[in-house]
Amino acid sequence: MIRKIKSPDNKEDSNENKPVEEEIVRMGCPTLGEHRKLEVVIEESYEFKSTVDKLIKKTNLSLVVGSSSWREQFVSAVTVSAGDDDDDDSGEERLPSCFDYIMHFLTVFWKVLFAFVPPTEYWSGWACFIVSICLIGALTAITGDLASHFGCTVGLKDSVTAVVFVALGTSVPDTFASKVAAIQDQHADASIGNVTGSNAVNVFLGIGVAWTIAAIYWASKGEPFRVTPGTLAFSVTLYTILAFFSIAMLMYRRRPAIGGELGGPRAAKILAMVVFICLWLIYILLASMEAYCHIKGF
Repeated sequence: MIRKIKSPDNKEDSNENKPVEEEIVRMGCPTLGEHRKLEVVIEESYEFKSTVDKLIKKTNLSLVVGSSSWREQFVSAVTVSAGDDDDDDSGEERLPSCFDYIMHFLTVFWKVLFAFVPPTEYWSGWACFIVSICLIGALTAITGDLASHFGCTVGLKDSVTAVVFVALGTSVPDTFASKVAAIQDQHADASIGNVTGSNAVNVFLGIGVAWTIAAIYWASKGEPFRVTPGTLAFSVTLYTILAFFSIAMLMYRRRPAIGGELGGPRAAKILAMVVFICLWLIYILLASMEAYCHIKGF
């Protein structure tokens, strides 16, 4: 802002400086220049797209999986897709690897089978939920019968096949769900919570609902429902002891050197993997030895 001090003795100077002031004021006004047209070209940025995709994964938006039609489900079931790779920052679509093709051909039967489940658009997702639960229950029953026949063929007791094959077969989906949760969640809470939550469902619903149905069935026939005690006390006690070692391992990994229950330096990841696998093998070994009376249970 230009402020002019008027002099009462010299009025002609004020009249001479007016054009100069007006010219200075006009210098701040917008005027047309030489270039009156501007062309804007918008190009796609692969780096920005990759960053946005990773942000979506971190906010768990990719966990909302849905489909609108059976055609979409069957096309997805028979299509070989590349696995998730968070280390790939190129922004380009990655082609399926040899491992992706092998895993696809090993699981294509189950993909096509579960493609018959109604899409999530029907009944606000309730049709998909109910049919999925029924299929999982049927497959669990089939897995239990196959494991029992396999144990009878090779000479294994039902308690051994239960803690090895049945438990392994029914826990593989939880393992993959925990893996997806660990990749897409910023923290490991979803992954660890999925494991503990699935065990809670197996114990409280798997035993409670089954025993309730059995009690109602035998009560309708006028007979009491009894379950003879077996080696369950030893297995549960052994599992509880090994679970304390697992919790101690998770608490140890929270030190600043590692910084979390999952991930961290390569050496820490390998050590944690070896420890957890050894705990599982110890549980199977001791439970099998107790079942064959090599060690005394209670």
